[in-house]
Amino acid sequence: METVEEFLAHAIQLEREAADRFGQLADAMKSSGNAEVANLFAQLAHYSRLHLKDARQRSGFRDIPELEPGDFSWPDEESPEAAAIWAADPLIGADEALETALAAELAGLSYYAEVLEKATDPEIIAFAKEFVEEESGHVAELRRWIAARAEGRKVTLNI
Repeated sequence: METVEEFLAHAIQLEREAADRFGQLADAMKSSGNAEVANLFAQLAHYSRLHLKDARQRSGFRDIPELEPGDFSWPDEESPEAAAIWAADPLIGADEALETALAAELAGLSYYAEVLEKATDPEIIAFAKEFVEEESGHVAELRRWIAARAEGRKVTLNI
């Protein structure tokens, strides 16, 4: 990651795709009658939209490159969170959906952590650090939900 503009272009795309995919998972859980997990995914979609808005605001006065899908520097072919949430099957179970969401958030966290580790630009470092902290909170919340469900405990939103 060479420039702040390049970082923001990646963050905008990653958060846009995360919001879309979490929205799909929320819809799948709602359709299957699991309102609690649907609410969690709706909240994660909301946070992704907030991260997207933040990245767009930070790019306001900058010339952000318009990257084609093949121009992004992702670890795999797609953005980290989009790759993990391949498709929100309407019949997906809540536990599988939570594990899928955790994989997506871990991939997003890993991506931002790698950017943070390799960055030399102080502004990229500051931005990446914020995104690492936010993604870490999402990972912790998903792990809490997975553990509670495995133990048969009721769980409520804590993010």
